[in-house]
Amino acid sequence: MKAIEMFLRPTQEELFDMLRKMFRGETIVRKGSFILVRGEAPIMLLAHLDTVHRKPVKDICTTADGNILMSPQGIGGDDRCGVYALVNAYDSADKKPWLLFTCDEEIGGRGADDFCDSYQKGRLPKELEELKLLVEIDRRGSKDAVYYDCDNRNFEAYITSKGFKTEFGSFSDISYVAPELGVAAVNLSSGYYNAHTQHEFINRKEIDAVIKKVNEIVAEAAHPDFPRYEYVERIYIKTLLSNNYYDWGYGYPRGSTSGVMLRGKVPKNLPVKYQQMYDELLDLYAPEELEYYRSEEGDEVIEEIYQSEFGLLYEDPDTMEP
Repeated sequence: MKAIEMFLRPTQEELFDMLRKMFRGETIVRKGSFILVRGEAPIMLLAHLDTVHRKPVKDICTTADGNILMSPQGIGGDDRCGVYALVNAYDSADKKPWLLFTCDEEIGGRGADDFCDSYQKGRLPKELEELKLLVEIDRRGSKDAVYYDCDNRNFEAYITSKGFKTEFGSFSDISYVAPELGVAAVNLSSGYYNAHTQHEFINRKEIDAVIKKVNEIVAEAAHPDFPRYEYVERIYIKTLLSNNYYDWGYGYPRGSTSGVMLRGKVPKNLPVKYQQMYDELLDLYAPEELEYYRSEEGDEVIEEIYQSEFGLLYEDPDTMEP
């Protein structure tokens, strides 16, 4: 099993070249955009090569037991954990999955968009039409499963049977790739926390546990009787915004005791304790999306979505040693 450290230090460009050489003879490459690794099993695993951190990782710090990894430069678990997972899942599979490594997911999914463009123009293998599911490994935490606009309930039940819990998210590469290929997709946890901050850390045991689950999924997908899970578009409830939300601009919400200023489009009927959470989530979600989740799950779902989007800080950084 390849060590996660080897995927943390390279720049995106260096990692791109490293993976292209690692899978030499099995790849279709669009330079600076994506690497597609040919597979045998009708499943594709996805991860992106870029991170948000400006400087490459130089120093890796760990807890005494070696399980938690951090870096003063930002460890880049989002999504180097996913790259690590894809390589090791591929190595351990009897029947190899397809792999898709993309560039520039953090600035709008440019690599995934280029992949879709290449697919539309018939420049990619016809075998991609036979894929039965997509699994991205690019989510914080240990047991999350995010489907974005894919609403195939049978597929969700299958992923849930593997020990994952449905959560909420705003965007990842499968948001483009799944509808383009017409196949259901999920983004699974990859053991990192506090993404996009200098306090980001990786839990090695958690990502290794996810890899084991992904290995199970790959093996099952290779069976001839494994079903094809089609992409089913989620239908959102359209909500009138004019009278049901606070007006645009800053102001104190009615009944607020916190003194927090809200940007607008926060529902007037939302309990005060969820208003600031809702307001911050508007950076990631359209109001219609949040209202759909409220209609399905109740007001409490706002706190669940908030916690899933903004992780917890690792509480014992003083135990870290180089």
